Amino acid sequence: MPYVGLWMMFKKAGEAGWKAIIPFYASYIMCQLSGRPTWWVALLFIPFVNIFIVIGIYIEFIKSFGKWRLRDIVALVLIPFICLPKWGFDKDTKYLGRSASDSFKERHKASLKKSSGREWTEAIIFAVVAATLIRTFFIEAYTIPTPSMERSLLVGDFLFVSKVNYGARTPMTPVAFPFAHHTMPLIGTKAYWDGLELPYYRLPGLSDVKKGDVVVFNYPMEADSPFNRPVDKRENYIKRCQGTPGDTLSVVNSQVFVNGKAAENPPESQTQYTIVNASAAAYGLNPKLLEDLHISIYEGDTLATMTKASAATLGTYPDVKAVNPVIATKGMADGQTFPQDPQHYKWNADNYGPVIIPKKGWTVKLDSLTIPIYYRAIKVYEGNQVEQKDKNTLYINGAKADTYTFKMNYYWMMGDNRHDSLDSRYWGFVPEDHIVGKALFVWMSWDDNASFIHKIRWSRLFMPIHAY
Repeated sequence: MPYVGLWMMFKKAGEAGWKAIIPFYASYIMCQLSGRPTWWVALLFIPFVNIFIVIGIYIEFIKSFGKWRLRDIVALVLIPFICLPKWGFDKDTKYLGRSASDSFKERHKASLKKSSGREWTEAIIFAVVAATLIRTFFIEAYTIPTPSMERSLLVGDFLFVSKVNYGARTPMTPVAFPFAHHTMPLIGTKAYWDGLELPYYRLPGLSDVKKGDVVVFNYPMEADSPFNRPVDKRENYIKRCQGTPGDTLSVVNSQVFVNGKAAENPPESQTQYTIVNASAAAYGLNPKLLEDLHISIYEGDTLATMTKASAATLGTYPDVKAVNPVIATKGMADGQTFPQDPQHYKWNADNYGPVIIPKKGWTVKLDSLTIPIYYRAIKVYEGNQVEQKDKNTLYINGAKADTYTFKMNYYWMMGDNRHDSLDSRYWGFVPEDHIVGKALFVWMSWDDNASFIHKIRWSRLFMPIHAY
């Protein structure tokens, strides 16, 4: 739609309309029509800088059509798909000349004169727009709210998440309040308008999501009631990618296997253990020892959470006879694990699968065993009309289907704190359009439980986040 408006505005300025749809060349023509240096076009090839140059070229261009008021600039930035066609087809909107020329400024100096209030307002708008573009296309801050990634990441860690690594996802719900994700602070109302939703598109990135990457993504289950949120407005989750498109993944006695091979375990991943023959509260262990080994005791002092290294160290103490991992028995079905079908899948968090992660273009045979696993992806994530008439039969978009070919890639995400993580073992696959970005490093870490002078975890500042 914006290109239709540009086409018509080019024609008003005496240029061929088709020039408006040629990348970079259209910017070159706009610079000529507004009187700005044509070398600005070269800056469009510089990442980050090009965002501001594009905005500047468009602002100068619309000024040449008498659109220099603050509301015109705001409309250009927020709703170009509406205002550009409107101006293009508006008979009263005419090309007035090169807005950057001295003669143009002299002719329209009364209209172009800005008050200090307007200058401040435009500066604030520009800052908001610039910050929004940075958050959308380059890098965004994120806070660890839950212990699902401990001890790799701690509650109170503040991260920077790169949008560039996997390619920035263009806004799917473009009409939204700046800096608010899905809910307005204080008043609690929606921070977006879902009356306009755009299709999923991702810019080229530096790499694909790899096994071992720590990834921020939108929580897929918020597609459901009571939230019913658009994809990019679903809650942000952070987990480690354990499986990529086309992989066959299983968990055997708490060890992840991918394509038949044991996956490398993150060094700081932790699980639950029981400690044998210790007495009294907290197993009778010295609290300083528990702190040094980062061992958490809870549930009436019957279970301890720690890393494998901490368990090995603890087992060397004379008053500890054994430190045994807590592993759910194979074949003991946990009805909470995905696909919540204990009749066919007697899986639990420690003994799970195997399951094939869907890959774009992969065709799966639909039957009583595969339908429970892939039903949600087919219906909810890929947007098909699906009706299940019996356990063996699906009707997809009105036609009986024996097979289905996936339109997107999917991923399998798990927390490093394996016994305290709501992850793919419980809700299934993460579609590619839910991927937000890659966690880069911790820029601040804050411990709410520490004393005032020890609130900041200094050793974690600017700590890189590694894939294993």
